[in-house]
Amino acid sequence: MTVLIDAPDRDAAPTHGTASGSTRALLSAVGRTSDLLDRGGALAADVATALVGRSTVEPAPGDRRFLDPAWSANPVYRRWAQAYLAVERAIGDLVEDADVDWPTRERARFAAGILGTALAPTNTLVGNPAAIKRAFDTGGLSLLRGSRNMWDDLRHNRGMPRQVDSAPFRVGENVGATPGQVVFRNEVVEIIQYTPTTPTVRDVPLLLVWSVINRYYVLDLAERRSFVEHALAQGIQVFVTSWRNPTEEHGDWDLDTYAQALLDAMDAVREITGSEQVGTVGLCAGGQLLAATLGHLAHVGDDRVAYAGFGVSQLDMSVPNAAGLVLHPALLGAARRTTERDAVVDGRSIAAVFSWLRPNELVWSNWVNNYLMGLEPPQYDVLAWNNDTTRVAGAMQRDLLAIAVGNLLTRPGELEVLGSPVSLGAVEVDTYVVGAESDHLVPWHGAFRSTRLFGGDATFVLSGGGHVQHLVNPPGNPKAHYRTGPLAAEEDPQRWLDGSERQQGTWWTHWVDWATARSGGERLAPTGLGSDRHPPVEAAPGRYVRER
Repeated sequence: MTVLIDAPDRDAAPTHGTASGSTRALLSAVGRTSDLLDRGGALAADVATALVGRSTVEPAPGDRRFLDPAWSANPVYRRWAQAYLAVERAIGDLVEDADVDWPTRERARFAAGILGTALAPTNTLVGNPAAIKRAFDTGGLSLLRGSRNMWDDLRHNRGMPRQVDSAPFRVGENVGATPGQVVFRNEVVEIIQYTPTTPTVRDVPLLLVWSVINRYYVLDLAERRSFVEHALAQGIQVFVTSWRNPTEEHGDWDLDTYAQALLDAMDAVREITGSEQVGTVGLCAGGQLLAATLGHLAHVGDDRVAYAGFGVSQLDMSVPNAAGLVLHPALLGAARRTTERDAVVDGRSIAAVFSWLRPNELVWSNWVNNYLMGLEPPQYDVLAWNNDTTRVAGAMQRDLLAIAVGNLLTRPGELEVLGSPVSLGAVEVDTYVVGAESDHLVPWHGAFRSTRLFGGDATFVLSGGGHVQHLVNPPGNPKAHYRTGPLAAEEDPQRWLDGSERQQGTWWTHWVDWATARSGGERLAPTGLGSDRHPPVEAAPGRYVRER
């Protein structure tokens, strides 16, 4: 793929470029907000009302920062909280009412969220009654432990408060532990084949196309919480991509590199199973890779893919989304220079930006827990996976940004992959698209738009939960739900939602029924994994998932 990003040649690391660009966007949004002076006067009046004890402002339901009884019983703390909440609300309203385009608004929201949450009194010792009580109860030991935790994070976690204690979670032992074998390995990817758990299997195998960012094992997180395990139990032959963690020598790996690796993987899966076709599910950025590869296959007349699923993967970038944070000239220029240096982008930098998208949950709550309360981070497998970051090849990052900037997957012929102009309308396979209600990275309206891009029949399912929560969504959770409904031509997502039906349970079961109907007949399950041409080379989860 050849793409030129026209951006100013400024020196800025990606995270720095994102932060400074967001600050400028916030200032721009504030400057374009009407009646700014009136708003400033109204804020001053709200703060004054709080300070004299006449405010009726209350924390939003679920705002855990102000759960301690002192925030309602103590007049000083109550007034402090009400004054702060007035300021926080005013900052947010300035952004929402500004007359700016959506990428600028997203960057301004990002900066406003950081500013608004940073001002919370609960982030300080004197403004956190629970932390003061704990300091007294422990004789100051909590503050000593908090200082130790902060020093450790300054040295080993780039100054960010740790979100999780990852020590108990070991890949291949208690996470990513479903039995299987690596049956294909090249320089870019390993393919894991999982051991069937049913006496018969479906003819058409499934290849899960994981994102090139982070590691695949969130799809196989733990026993009874594994999508892989669930699919196996329904008689589906399951394979998954485990991408290599690139180093500087791999900085020139681009979209063509990954698309070719995916085609090679499909060839291996077909040879091992004896099936002419494979079913596919692309997840997160893996969905963009899968869509681009499908466009190439359609152009050359190759029908090896039986169906395609897309999980929280946004292909149409015209819907406001978190990509607005990176659509800034300084960051795009940095991405171009990264590619020119054949370098890689550290996944920890990407993770830090995403953490600041939800600062209360992913930053300040850990700040309070680790430093003010002097507690250790929780032990939670999803967070442990989220913190197990990988690098991204500079050229691939450039291509993903180019797709976002130009919305290239929606523009026939504008994106070229492996020498083929990509037109998703020419892809005639059936598609299954999943959105998540509270996804902060891929808004479900954006995921919904994917149903309009392909030429085959489309199914859309809206799952409860967020970006990762909906992936780890096993049967048996009484709170789990999803929505289904028919798709009409050129339908608005809100109209679809209004006409949809709420279903109890997980979308996993709905997808299995859909995929099984497109997976051919049944055959006896193989007694061994791999084939003579592609013998097992290593037990799952393989080598690449462990590379640092």
